[in-house]
Amino acid sequence: MMTGGFHLAGGVLVAALLWYSAAPGEELPLTGNVPISEFQNRAQDVTAYDFDAPPKGMFRSIALAEDFEERLGFLRTHEIVPINPTERFRGDVAAIFIIFSLHQHYQAFTVFGRCMPEQLAGTLPGTVISEDAMRIALEDESGYLKLLPPQDGWKPGRYKVEIHTGEQVNEMTLMGTMRFTIVGAGQ
Repeated sequence: MMTGGFHLAGGVLVAALLWYSAAPGEELPLTGNVPISEFQNRAQDVTAYDFDAPPKGMFRSIALAEDFEERLGFLRTHEIVPINPTERFRGDVAAIFIIFSLHQHYQAFTVFGRCMPEQLAGTLPGTVISEDAMRIALEDESGYLKLLPPQDGWKPGRYKVEIHTGEQVNEMTLMGTMRFTIVGAGQ
């Protein structure tokens, strides 16, 4: 008995919807042909990536340190943690460590570190004096690079380390640059 009432109510509802959809609306203004640069990839919306700064993106954190230790992490993974993070090292330091933690990644790759003098008397800038690489597996969340001193030891001055990721070192694999200073024995 109630089905007739439901049919009548349904019919009234459909008629009302059809009437509202057929009601005239206001016309939208047409826009002229606008160059893509005005509404997409605008220069004020884009920030350039700074390859001369510490790497970002896949790196959650990255730091220079005197040493590192390995800890068992929350998910029972090995976490590498910096000891005495600094950007100033004595000339007699045995090695300089770059400790990093990574965001989740879906492929194994290698992290490269290439150390060059930046402001050092008697040495050409761009000359690689120390380098290291670490293969990162899928399950790795952190790692380190160990920069050994040159044969004649660390000389006081400013150094930079280019951080590259991938399978080889080239201009396309550069992720960022770390900097440190070697100070004399009395400083």
